[in-house]
Amino acid sequence: MAAEGVDWTVVALTCQHKDSASAFQKELEVRCARGFLGQNPILLTVEDPKVQVGSGGATLNALLVAAEHLSARAGHTVVTSDVLQNAWILILHMGRDFSFDDCSRAFTCLPLEDPSAPVEALTCNLDNLLATLTRQVCRGSPPGVWVCSTDMLLAVPSVPKIDWHGFTGARVIAVPGSVSYAKQHGVYLADGQGFVQDILYQGSEDQIQQCVGSDGKVPLVCGIVFFSSSEAAEQLLATHVIPPLNACTYLGLDSGAPPIQLSLFFDILLSMACKVSEEAFVNGLGPQTGSGSGDDTQSEVALRSARTVLWKALHTIPLTMVYIPDGSYDYMTASASDHIRHLTASVGNAHGGSFCKVAHSHVEEPELLEEGCSVTNSLLEGAVAVGPGTAIQHCCLKGPLQIRSGCLLTGLDEGSLEALRDHRLEDVVIQGHAVRLKDLSCKVFTLSGRHDQWESPAEEGGTYLNAPWADLFLRTGIRREDLWSGEVVPGRRCLLNARLFPVLHASESLSLGDLLWLLGGPGPGQRLQRWRGAWRLSWEELRTSLDQQAELTARTGLFFRQGQHKVRRALQEGGGVSLRPLLRSAALEGHHEAMLDALDDVASCAEDPRVCARALSCVADLLSCLAKGEGGLRSGPAANPAWAPAFRLLEQGRLSEGVRALAAERKNWLHRPVLLVRAARHYEGASQILIRQAVMSSCRFVRLFPVALPPLGCWVTAECPARIDLSGGWSDTPPISYEHGGAVVCAAVLVDGKRPIGAQARRCTEAELRMRSASGSLEGELVLDLVCRELEDLRDYCQPQAPGALLKAAFVCAQVVDLDSPKPLSEQLVERFGGGFELHTWSCLPHGSGMGTSSILAGAVMAALYGASGRSASVHSLVHAVLHLEQVLTTGGGWQDQVGGLFPGLKTGRSEARLPLKVEVEPIRTPEGFARTLSDHLLLLYTGKTRLARNLLQDVLRNWYARLPSIVQNAHALVDNAEECAHALKKGDLPLLGECLNRYWAQKKRMAPGCEPLAVRRMMELLEPMVLGQSLTGAGGGGFLCVLTREPRQHEHLAQVLAKAEGLANVSIHRVEVDTGGIQVRLQGEDGVVRPMEWPLAQDSQSLALSPE
Repeated sequence: MAAEGVDWTVVALTCQHKDSASAFQKELEVRCARGFLGQNPILLTVEDPKVQVGSGGATLNALLVAAEHLSARAGHTVVTSDVLQNAWILILHMGRDFSFDDCSRAFTCLPLEDPSAPVEALTCNLDNLLATLTRQVCRGSPPGVWVCSTDMLLAVPSVPKIDWHGFTGARVIAVPGSVSYAKQHGVYLADGQGFVQDILYQGSEDQIQQCVGSDGKVPLVCGIVFFSSSEAAEQLLATHVIPPLNACTYLGLDSGAPPIQLSLFFDILLSMACKVSEEAFVNGLGPQTGSGSGDDTQSEVALRSARTVLWKALHTIPLTMVYIPDGSYDYMTASASDHIRHLTASVGNAHGGSFCKVAHSHVEEPELLEEGCSVTNSLLEGAVAVGPGTAIQHCCLKGPLQIRSGCLLTGLDEGSLEALRDHRLEDVVIQGHAVRLKDLSCKVFTLSGRHDQWESPAEEGGTYLNAPWADLFLRTGIRREDLWSGEVVPGRRCLLNARLFPVLHASESLSLGDLLWLLGGPGPGQRLQRWRGAWRLSWEELRTSLDQQAELTARTGLFFRQGQHKVRRALQEGGGVSLRPLLRSAALEGHHEAMLDALDDVASCAEDPRVCARALSCVADLLSCLAKGEGGLRSGPAANPAWAPAFRLLEQGRLSEGVRALAAERKNWLHRPVLLVRAARHYEGASQILIRQAVMSSCRFVRLFPVALPPLGCWVTAECPARIDLSGGWSDTPPISYEHGGAVVCAAVLVDGKRPIGAQARRCTEAELRMRSASGSLEGELVLDLVCRELEDLRDYCQPQAPGALLKAAFVCAQVVDLDSPKPLSEQLVERFGGGFELHTWSCLPHGSGMGTSSILAGAVMAALYGASGRSASVHSLVHAVLHLEQVLTTGGGWQDQVGGLFPGLKTGRSEARLPLKVEVEPIRTPEGFARTLSDHLLLLYTGKTRLARNLLQDVLRNWYARLPSIVQNAHALVDNAEECAHALKKGDLPLLGECLNRYWAQKKRMAPGCEPLAVRRMMELLEPMVLGQSLTGAGGGGFLCVLTREPRQHEHLAQVLAKAEGLANVSIHRVEVDTGGIQVRLQGEDGVVRPMEWPLAQDSQSLALSPE
């Protein structure tokens, strides 16, 4: 059993016609590929051995076929019931043909959408039943055989509490119904312990009253049965070799046994009912136990013989009933009114709770759809007005068109529009059918009225188009002999066998107009002659020629046509619609080329780089789906030379050309999973180019102020605190920060009393760039020394793994050097600054600490370089300069780190959902003395695990662009929690702050699953009683754990606790103090005295903006 439901061993779908088996087998395989049926089930489409073997015969035949396949899988050469002992088998009966859906009641599409589904698809009644059975009704059951009919709509809002402990025997599921409804259906009579006493079908009111429960309802037979493997299923399987029951299976057919019809409920299950006697059961006495006539016809003798066998085999097996009080059941009758009610927003629908007015459809003018209608898997272009109580399915319609109330339209396309516009459409059913007549495929239309009853005799109150047949004859000139041959006796003449529907014409092509003239209109004489000249069929004849494979294929094609519209709309309008489920579906069902074309079209035509970036990310998603989990990890390098020309076009802002170049190169990478994954990486790389360009828009908020050039050899030093993010992180990450908007609350902190991050720069006489970087005192200091004398030495500045890449990028972004200048490096340096530069950086924090080290260090470097080169910038400008630098460096990242470490104290950083990206910072004013109190309760614990933020970042961006509902909701929650956290700080409320911190950690884990290593989880569980809140800093995955202790100054106590815990003795604990200074910049004068450097606090209209180049 799967934790979330049943992991089926076998799923068998029974059908009447062998011509349909392959089409329905493909549908099962598609659902299995979507992950709806378990890990590795055997999928079987089992055609009934003979027409109308009944639900009982179909069950026995399907059980035999399932046992054969399980026996073969287990290596047996004969069927053995042992294979049932550890198997969960589901048998679904499709039942009889359905007048209102060519693919049966099982594949009738419902007006439902499930935004949380991993794969987007039409929801058929079969899918609704599968979900209800797998996740709710059958959950927790022992091995056995579940049987369910598909001729009803079933809803079970909650998981029923069914006691399966030690269960053996058979069990039926019942849902509540009214006494009046039960008069036309089956009802269980059960005792107080749930043992079934009898099964009534269309019983009298007195009989039904015996079944009424304490809720005033009766337990309806809803078509779901369970046979336990340990007893019932094994005994039932054993009967397949005993005549005459062998006639119910394909083995009997192959052996020439005469046909026999059995009911699952009134033959098989009734034999187990406690109060049914053997005589009554075998002879079929009474309306509740079958339809025995007492005549000794061959079929009656065979049926009595079969019941005798069933009684002996099954009567001792206990049959119990489970009543689901909140379940609902609605049989899918042959009434058009009932069917339309099921498909529209009527009260009492079995699926009413999740009804979707427009399901998987593109509707250009939705305001023309009145309440109470539904549109499913259709395209409505232009002014198409739809009245209440009307259902449209699998149609392509264009306005102007008015469809009034009470209609059902299915399978109509653009070729039908003229005929539709010429008639008043109200209370009619118009259907287009795919028909195959030997080697000829064609489209045939049928027309009926909403109130017509297909089998009502024409001479005894039967109707056509909601009126007596006489009205049709009078209006059109049609005669009875046109519709019914002399072989059809008057009492049998009805709509079902009336040859109304033109199929072929000897000399002309036919259209919907050749049928809709029956509604009335001009020129009936000419239409009548043309109608009479056509070869016509009745619905009874037509349904045996329905091409169900073609119909299912057409529905799928239409689904992906409307899917292309959805892709364009979702990308162009923005918002939170996730496309990943649709892309998965396109990959699974072979419609990826059309979807790729739609994505290319959106990306190439987009004027907004945000739209283009998301479209390219969706292409990457689709390519990854095509790889089907093979081909390696999704994250990886994206610098193959074959993609470089397209990347250059994107870098130059030539989006349309760049997208076309990407698509042209993509064709070379579609043949193997490993190539598909590599292509996906390059599409993500292309998307990153556009993100980078969007973030570059923040350059306009970098303002530089001229200051005196420091003397040669005089150091400009910038020192910074670290930062702790208290809430809101990830919302600052592009593109989330400018598509959704972000808010982060963070604190500048001293770690063990020190500012751990810094940089210093000075001019030197040599015309070269000297760089030294020291980092990681907790792990052992790492030192890098580098000297650049040529421009070529700097050109790897945009490769994050290159030695000194951050420092090189800083020289470029600070415009100390110009890589595009024809002048050599030495000449540039001497000409502008009279010599070169020496730049040193340091960090006492380990790599991957989660404390914002790299971004804060970048801010310190830029401040030191600006000062050493005769310029200065506000802290606000430095925040945006770091955004620019990190995009140039191609490491990406958001703005919270530099906000946290460059601005002092506690603050909230915010960015709005717009471009250019601008960060605003609001200091948080706390009660007097609270900063000290907070410092006494904050501690940092170094986990010893290096955080891999880039891998986490790629996953988050990928899921954001996919607009996964969980990610979009979490982005909202992050921002809301940040505002709550700021409120807690303003009040000086430590417990509330702890709640926010815990909530924040939960949000981080939802944003980036996998960010909580097992060792960290153990440590957090150990510390939980001693802390108000805790969270790994930064993106998680390792680094520092920030804890807010219940009691102040808990350094020593926590150290003792951890020392005693297995595997945690080496965790180091560090004191934290809220820093009130932020970045500190000092200048060493010629006299050797170090003085604070002048630092602008506001923007100056006279200042120079940093160029984004």
